[in-house]
Amino acid sequence: MSWATCTHGHAHWGRRGAAGLLVAHDGRALLQLRAGWSHRGNTWSIPGGALERGEAAVQAALREAREEMAIRRREVEVRSSYVWRCGGWSYETVLARSTGPMRLRHLSESLAHVWATPAEIAELPLHPGFRAAWEAPDGELRAFVAEAG
Repeated sequence: MSWATCTHGHAHWGRRGAAGLLVAHDGRALLQLRAGWSHRGNTWSIPGGALERGEAAVQAALREAREEMAIRRREVEVRSSYVWRCGGWSYETVLARSTGPMRLRHLSESLAHVWATPAEIAELPLHPGFRAAWEAPDGELRAFVAEAG
């Protein structure tokens, strides 16, 4: 994987774009604390990363969620996705609901996790890319989590 530079001059991880998994349950979203050594470490976000060659966003989001937090495909039900764009580069947030109890582990880039309400999420030190999508004027991510209650 490598970095991409969008037309605004921003550096983004993943030449082909990136994707992540936003899991909602009972009006809360599952977030991970990113390892200090990772890009924008010590911030809260969702498990995610760069798209591999020929990989769809849903595949990438589920792969990254398994690699970073041991989330298994059967533990979530994919509902839709939300695409955030920045100068020709895109990050697709795959929106899913948990199908029951999840056995989470902190692997790879993940130090901790939290199930947080939209109000609690707004107060966390978020990864800048996730914050941009979370605070988008259309409110789609916030609404998805709130509706999972």
